[in-house]
Amino acid sequence: MITRGEMPLVRRVCVLAWAGAAVSWELSTPGRLVPSLATCAAFLLLATGCALHIRRELLGELRRSQEIAGAAQRALLRPLPGRIGGLTPAAAQLSASRGAAVGGDLYEAVPTAYGIRVVIGDVRGHGLPALGAAAAVLGAFREGAYDEPSLEGVLRRMERALGRHVRDRARAEPDSAAAEEFVTVLLLQIAPDGALLALNCGHPWPYVLRPAAVLEHCAPRSRACAPDPAPQWPAGLVHRAQRPTQVLPLAGGETLPPLGVVPVPADVWPRACGELRPGETLFLYTDGAEDARDRAGRFFDLAGVLAQEAAATPARLVAGVHAALLRHTGGRLADDVALLVLRNDRS
Repeated sequence: MITRGEMPLVRRVCVLAWAGAAVSWELSTPGRLVPSLATCAAFLLLATGCALHIRRELLGELRRSQEIAGAAQRALLRPLPGRIGGLTPAAAQLSASRGAAVGGDLYEAVPTAYGIRVVIGDVRGHGLPALGAAAAVLGAFREGAYDEPSLEGVLRRMERALGRHVRDRARAEPDSAAAEEFVTVLLLQIAPDGALLALNCGHPWPYVLRPAAVLEHCAPRSRACAPDPAPQWPAGLVHRAQRPTQVLPLAGGETLPPLGVVPVPADVWPRACGELRPGETLFLYTDGAEDARDRAGRFFDLAGVLAQEAAATPARLVAGVHAALLRHTGGRLADDVALLVLRNDRS
């Protein structure tokens, strides 16, 4: 069905087709060479004008589509502030769908009365079809992060929001694959002293970048899923480490299933994950980063790139990984990618 906005374009295509038919008839008529050439020249000028006008209209439509996509991205993934409770953030999102500025990956970091709460997630699939589920889950996080005393309460709000979205989409689009939609989610809570709590539903654990000049206060801490190995110094000792930047996975062990696969268990509790010390950087990402391949099928070496870029500011770290991803894949991503960096700049 042709919409009203497509009618001018259809009319111009019809004019071009009619002009082509007229030129063919004129050239095929015997004994009228000179008049036919003059008529053909007039038709060609008309066709050229129509073609240029159609091109301008198509470029205008493309610009309008890009503006709409940019507005959608800014509404879904709002620009992060320059500072969040003593942490310096930076983020980026890359869509695997050609021409799309948004996709199924999501992230957010907000300061609350319970600490800085962070989410990063990945909706099954990529591009525009995954946008609705990402918006539902992210909207629930933005509301629940301020109201819920525990991360478990925030997670359950996100689960309910995803369930409503799946049911509504299944009713509106009975033939869609909405019933199979699920989201991997990592929830983090960073306390004022840097202590980390986490709830992980099938998402990759982040990396901790520990610079060589970090001052380590080694008072006893819970190391249930802290990055290991780490040197142990006497309690209260301040030591300037003489070693290159370490890129350490925040090894949190087994994760819960992704949201939407099975209900969140009734007895789920956040896990203590050590601390983010002053000077350290937390690098969160979606699996599209580590799963990216080059033409030869080699996976992207995310940890290696982080080691090379570790001394950069959060914004430059994100930009460096972004550029390395595009070089590795030749600009052809198979899945959406979200990157989120949080550096502890507290004294």
